Amino acid sequence: MQEAGTRNTESRPGLTALFRLFIVVLVLAMAAGGVWLVANAATPEAGPTTTDVPALQVEPASVEPGSAVPDSDIVAGGDQGAGQPAQPGETGQSSEDPLADWARRTSPAVGVPARALMAYGNAELVLADIQPGCQVSWATLAGIGRVESDHGRYGGAVLGEDGRPSEPIIGVPLNGSAGVKAIPDTDGGGLDGDPVHDRAVGPMQFIPGTWAKWGSDADGDGRADPQQIDDAALSAARYLCAGDRDMTSAQGWWAGIMSYNNSVEYAQKVFGLADAYATQAKTIAG
Repeated sequence: MQEAGTRNTESRPGLTALFRLFIVVLVLAMAAGGVWLVANAATPEAGPTTTDVPALQVEPASVEPGSAVPDSDIVAGGDQGAGQPAQPGETGQSSEDPLADWARRTSPAVGVPARALMAYGNAELVLADIQPGCQVSWATLAGIGRVESDHGRYGGAVLGEDGRPSEPIIGVPLNGSAGVKAIPDTDGGGLDGDPVHDRAVGPMQFIPGTWAKWGSDADGDGRADPQQIDDAALSAARYLCAGDRDMTSAQGWWAGIMSYNNSVEYAQKVFGLADAYATQAKTIAG
């Protein structure tokens, strides 16, 4: 996998809203041009994180599919515009980026790394601009990120300030063995290093075929990288919102999560996590 260098652009006042506007325009322009579209793109498949640690540590919520939606919480400072991901050191101190400040304050309450919260919150804010009817929540994205990769920390990886895990997160080969579908290689091993079978990759566990359709550049470095958590979170948000889905309705929420991984237990785990994250976040003073 190619490694991208850490960005060193400093956050500057007044540019956060402009950066989000840039991402919105870029997403719309690329979607209109068909850059992300490929024929017969597949659905994200369960990597090892959905059948192994850390997913086994998560208890499914006692809720019937389609009967309710998890609690939600609005990203603090969202009306001021989402900023670009925080640079090294910024998440540990006060900054002029409202999204970074929200993530720093919320992280201890919800037990999610501030850098991962930045990605989930940014994805919510971007989708609120480009697809306001969907209303996908950062808490739902965090629930998926927890089940799939423990927010980019699966296998002992450490999520860096550049939004990339210290070691690439790559799932098991999708070779038809117990618990996985058989999906022959679609990208020559370019994303997953496997020229025989596809594998789910990155913090949100996309398979290459799906990434080819939904992969998004959220951090503004000019490329969509499934290992980079800002890119992965925005791509997951766009995927969940496909078909003008309303993620605030019980039907829409369950349909979105089940399209990500067609498992009731998986959806119940995401439900419980998302509900808890949103509830815990509301205890933070504004």
